[in-house]
Amino acid sequence: MSLAVGVIGTGMIGQDHIRRLTRVLSGAEVVAVSDIDRTRAGQAAPAGAEVFDTPQALIRSDKVQAVLICSWGPAHEEQLLDCISVGKPVFCEKPMVTSEAAALKVIDAEVAFGRRLVQVGFMRRFDADYRRLKAVIDGGTLGLPLMYYSKHRNASVPEGLYTSDMPLNDTLVHDADISRWLLSDEIASVEVRLPRRSRQGGELRDPHLVLLHMASGAIVDVEISVNIAYGYDIRGEVSCEKGLAALPNRPAPVVSDQFGIRQAIPEDWRERFIEAYDQEFREWIVAAGQGTATGPSAWDGYAATLVADAALRAVTSGGREEIAMRDKPALYDTAAKVAAA
Repeated sequence: MSLAVGVIGTGMIGQDHIRRLTRVLSGAEVVAVSDIDRTRAGQAAPAGAEVFDTPQALIRSDKVQAVLICSWGPAHEEQLLDCISVGKPVFCEKPMVTSEAAALKVIDAEVAFGRRLVQVGFMRRFDADYRRLKAVIDGGTLGLPLMYYSKHRNASVPEGLYTSDMPLNDTLVHDADISRWLLSDEIASVEVRLPRRSRQGGELRDPHLVLLHMASGAIVDVEISVNIAYGYDIRGEVSCEKGLAALPNRPAPVVSDQFGIRQAIPEDWRERFIEAYDQEFREWIVAAGQGTATGPSAWDGYAATLVADAALRAVTSGGREEIAMRDKPALYDTAAKVAAA
């Protein structure tokens, strides 16, 4: 039997996930949609899907077994809490929420419910290249990881919609989450440095150099450049005690001809991570069908929120901003062990 999914938010990412669930993957059916723009929701809805006037009505509908949240970030808190209150598994695109207080409300509600329901959309964990890189690190043949270099480069971002805070409270969360996951470590403090401003982005504050100081003493160096012009370029390299391990460039083929040696760069995030998005939802469909979640958790969403907050403080203070996390509830330790097994 297919998992009956309701989708909240039918903008670009919501439409892409509807396409994925209806045309690419098996095991799920989009039976309901909702968006602040009802006309857009109706246009995005697959044949036979009901268009709901409010997210709350969709969440509480008996025809919906699991929920996919692709709405505006500030709306996520209420929608997540509604899903937890009725015990429905929910996939939430990043950011999970937009404040520490909101993240703690989601965690407390899920812990009180007694079972994981929330998965956050950190798709890099499902990318085959990142999974192979983690396997090398966890295998221990290179010794302890000492430094990780994470490069996040966009060709461009929407003018007027992408603000100077967004490299730190929107883009950085992917690099922060993948660093925690790859290194099996928590982020203890954050520094931000602003290089010479790129003329490509006009008045936008770009690029950023972010240092994530891990609890183990390892350091993560994150470059965020969102108007690099030539393509969507994601790179990662870990420096260990006895060697290096790095992500391959994607797409992988290197062409040599009379014009020289060159390699294509993806145009955007959809081209680079399309397979990761597919795998992310394959695993979510299985877990949601069992009434739970096994991917990146509300705890991971909380950690990313704290990093974004610290980075915004650091860009203002010019100093190193500490991160204070609450004790991790046992629910998330248990879930992590099950997912690893």
